[in-house]
Amino acid sequence: MGKQLTGYIGTYTKAESEGVYKFVLDLEKERITDVVPAAKLDNPTYLTISDDNRYLYAVSKEGEKGGITAYKIDSANHELTLLNSFAKAGSPPCHVSVKSDNTNVVTANYHTKEVISYLTDTNGSLKEIADIAVQDGSGPHERQEKPHIHFSGYTPDENYVIAVDLGSDEIITYSVAGDKLTKEHVCKTKAGSGPRHIVFAPNKKFAYVMTELSSEVLTLAYQAETGEFTQKQAIKAIPDDYKEVNDGSAIHISDDGKYVYVGNRGHNSIAVFAVNEITNELTFVEWKSTEGDWPRDFVLDPTNNYLVAANQKSGSLTLYRRNQETGELKVLQTDVPAPEAVCVKFLN
Repeated sequence: MGKQLTGYIGTYTKAESEGVYKFVLDLEKERITDVVPAAKLDNPTYLTISDDNRYLYAVSKEGEKGGITAYKIDSANHELTLLNSFAKAGSPPCHVSVKSDNTNVVTANYHTKEVISYLTDTNGSLKEIADIAVQDGSGPHERQEKPHIHFSGYTPDENYVIAVDLGSDEIITYSVAGDKLTKEHVCKTKAGSGPRHIVFAPNKKFAYVMTELSSEVLTLAYQAETGEFTQKQAIKAIPDDYKEVNDGSAIHISDDGKYVYVGNRGHNSIAVFAVNEITNELTFVEWKSTEGDWPRDFVLDPTNNYLVAANQKSGSLTLYRRNQETGELKVLQTDVPAPEAVCVKFLN
């Protein structure tokens, strides 16, 4: 691995942001540098990069329509070249994932209640919509008047697509045989919890969910044969004495499966949890301030030695060094300008 890593930032474009940004993480200097515009695009709030580093897919807004935009990543300088866009009536999605063989892309839409599967061409461009699954349901919280799907992505074996619905407190498993989305299983979380994002453990037998409304991390046992989840644990992601508004945000797991990290917007922290090797349940390690406002998402770098948090409201990135033995974070750099930053992704 080189001494410099390239990353990309997804943003809102409601104020000064121009779209997708690119940056460098210098591993020797332990600094983020060269935050520059990479692609002009409306509201590319979430990005995903193909496993082979050839393509970047961004959710996007086109006038009164929403969809996704595909880019080719230059292997030498990591510049982005527009391939094409696909938009339909309604608000843009809030999450996008790509299959490991680059044949399918799936999006989750918070506003339109839809999970959409797209077919891609051999050059990475978007070809057509393969299927649309529409969610129904609601919950007791004032923000749960209808479904609000916040995540869609593939299971480790890619036999299923998982959708996480904040609005109806559901984690839905869809089979994807023949590119069609067929609902196979629904895992109900606590009423009013508002599940947001999910991440699978490397052992593929457990998954962890961050809830937005109740600020909890859920430990779920996973049956790969059926796509079924069973909740084993719920643990608070904020201090018991924190009484102000907090919206749970992102969740990520270290490559060795030993530590889970989640974001708190309001408390403005990254919470660190250790994974029990036997039960796979979590124990709290520490909270670390994001040194900014409203950490919408964050990322572990490919070496797992660093973590970068994106503070949306303060328009800044924060860089931490990560102790791989203890899971703890040490702040290295704050206030790195990144306008309206939402998510951060590194080349693999």
